[in-house]
Amino acid sequence: MPKKRSGGGLSATQSAAKFLGVSVLAGAVMAGIALPAAGALGLAAKGSVQGFDEIPANLKSPQLSQRTTILDSRGDQIASVYSRDRTVVELKDISPYMQKSIVAIEDSRFYQHGAIDLKGVLRALNKNAQSGGVAQGASTLTQQLVKNYFIEEAGDDPTKVAQATQQTLGRKVRELKYAIQIEEKLGKKKILENYLNITFFGEQAYGIEAAAQRYFSKHAKDLNLQESALLAGIVQSPSRYDPVNDEAEATKRRNTVLQRMAELGDISQAEADRAGQEPLGLRVSHPKNGCITATRDSAFFCKYVENVFLTDPVFGKSREERAKVWNKGGLTIRTTLDPQAQKSVQDSLKEHVYKSDSVAAATTLVQPGTGKVLAMGQSKPFGYAKDETEYNFSVDRDLGGSNFGFPTGSTFKPFVAAAAIEGGKPPTQAYSAPYKMAYPSPVQRCGSTPYRNTENEMAENENESEKGPYRMKEAMAKSVNTYFVQLISDIGLCPVAKMADKLHVVQGDGSKLPQTPAIALGAIGLSPLTMANAYATFAARGMYCTPVAIESITERSGDEEKSLPVPKSTCSRAMNQKTADTVNTLLRDVIDSGTGQEAGLNDRDSAGKTGTTDERKNAWFVGYTPNMSGAVWVGSARQDVQMNNITIGGTFHPLVFGGGVPGPIWRDAMSGALVGKDAPDFNTVDIPDDEEKGDGRGDKGDDGGRQGTPGGGLIGGLFGGLTGGNGGNGGRPGAVKPKPKVPGNLVQGNANGGRRN
Repeated sequence: MPKKRSGGGLSATQSAAKFLGVSVLAGAVMAGIALPAAGALGLAAKGSVQGFDEIPANLKSPQLSQRTTILDSRGDQIASVYSRDRTVVELKDISPYMQKSIVAIEDSRFYQHGAIDLKGVLRALNKNAQSGGVAQGASTLTQQLVKNYFIEEAGDDPTKVAQATQQTLGRKVRELKYAIQIEEKLGKKKILENYLNITFFGEQAYGIEAAAQRYFSKHAKDLNLQESALLAGIVQSPSRYDPVNDEAEATKRRNTVLQRMAELGDISQAEADRAGQEPLGLRVSHPKNGCITATRDSAFFCKYVENVFLTDPVFGKSREERAKVWNKGGLTIRTTLDPQAQKSVQDSLKEHVYKSDSVAAATTLVQPGTGKVLAMGQSKPFGYAKDETEYNFSVDRDLGGSNFGFPTGSTFKPFVAAAAIEGGKPPTQAYSAPYKMAYPSPVQRCGSTPYRNTENEMAENENESEKGPYRMKEAMAKSVNTYFVQLISDIGLCPVAKMADKLHVVQGDGSKLPQTPAIALGAIGLSPLTMANAYATFAARGMYCTPVAIESITERSGDEEKSLPVPKSTCSRAMNQKTADTVNTLLRDVIDSGTGQEAGLNDRDSAGKTGTTDERKNAWFVGYTPNMSGAVWVGSARQDVQMNNITIGGTFHPLVFGGGVPGPIWRDAMSGALVGKDAPDFNTVDIPDDEEKGDGRGDKGDDGGRQGTPGGGLIGGLFGGLTGGNGGNGGRPGAVKPKPKVPGNLVQGNANGGRRN
């Protein structure tokens, strides 16, 4: 048996034999000889390598992973994201010093040999035999380029990376054959260019341009002699020669490169000596990667775009396939984000809600008739520190939002009204709407057994003076609970469920709404984007358009750019124009004379609805003009703050209701977003004024649902009680039923130990 060295490595004899095998193999490859399936070198033992002729003939250069740039609708950059920080540059944009340095230290005979340097192999063989180990390698730059191709193609898959870097003769055979191909196809200059763009330089920098930026805050074309020598020296071992963490070792390595350049005649000895005396001169730029670095407080919109990419089948059949495209990068993504609207949203949020407040606020604006998402922001910044969050409260769970969305209170009532009007109910429909009543029973549902009020559940209005009869116009303006309970009981739950489907109104976890009368009063959790886009349907006179955030994508592949398909908004008629015009008329009155007066816009037509859930854990305003729709939510992500006697944005509120906090946020956000935009009017219908009844214009009856409603689902069970309405301008709070404990996972990751929101 051959002897091994004490360290367990190969003996000098074994090392010599191994390198002799490589040299013979190299000669065979260069001669184009087909290696047998099994031979003197045992290359095919146990299937470790294919015969040379069996290896695929063509090696495709992988698309190198690069930065992806995300732009707003005007073409200005929002953020730069990447899995590998790389910017591909042409050889003419790389310093001549850098080109000479890397050749000198990695493959000094690069311009003299072909794909394989037999002289280098024999030199390495001799050196390693003398040292009793593997002290010197023999791979050419071309072979190293092929190896890097394999690694790049492996991506982040650890198994594939291991296969691409395994020290076997099988991999060496493939590497050698492909190296010959590349030499013949590309030529020396292109090989050098590709090598400098693919190589890892440490500190998350892939390719020479990223390395120049990381270590010296300059472009690769501007690197001087000593800077180039430093970067060339790093390649052999980026961790060992890392100048940021070991200046002495990096300096020693740099000077080795300079001396080698002098020996080869690339520079004079005097130049090498002078450069070797210079300090490293680092000007380190830390990586600025990801949506957390997004400009103009657009981090949540940036993450929304990323999640859209990862979930939409237009970008690939599976999430794994889509993630591979995203991680490869090199994309330029132009989005729908309107910088004017985004600034206005964030300015309004900062004015009305502080990031240190015990509650948060989220606002989303969309464009009716196109589905374009124009702005998306929230009061707690994107991040992982105190008073920051990584969760986007504006969107559903699959796009990075809360697990269930947030109960919407009376902002759901317009959907009930739309279903009734579409089904033939006139806007003058009257109901007795008593102060307090039991839920009517039974109530028909779609294709299932009727809802029955087996537990004698009760609904009541804001105060005892609020009792009917009411017609729809006044009931909407005053947000009368019992009116809408009677309305949904009259028309049945199925028309409301079908209207919700047409408006793509789903719970925050993506599931359909439960068919229970509690939905009339907003017991179900929805996202601000869902609400803003559904209300945009009213503004678009009944046309629903799916939300879109991406206008176009171009992908850089080599020197060429190609366009990728992107999701398109799909528009469909959710209701006839007259139904939408009627709802617009009803909701305009909410702002003109009802609970939403504090949200009104002075210079243009606007409409909307307030909402406040039971125990005042959520407050909403959702409103729109003919050309912009927006939703504002205020509350606690964990649903554990009751907004009574609370200070928000420096202002004390005895009672928070939808018109009082979310309303002004919406007003100011919309006002700034619409500056310079057209101010069209709604198409309205004539609805006779109701006889005045009741007193007070508080956010009446904006409750959060009931406990124990059959089929009420998780949220309906969590945010129970039809009796806790808004005080609204002095109105008394309704009686509140005991509530079960809210689970810690209402927002993703918010269980014990989760990040603070």
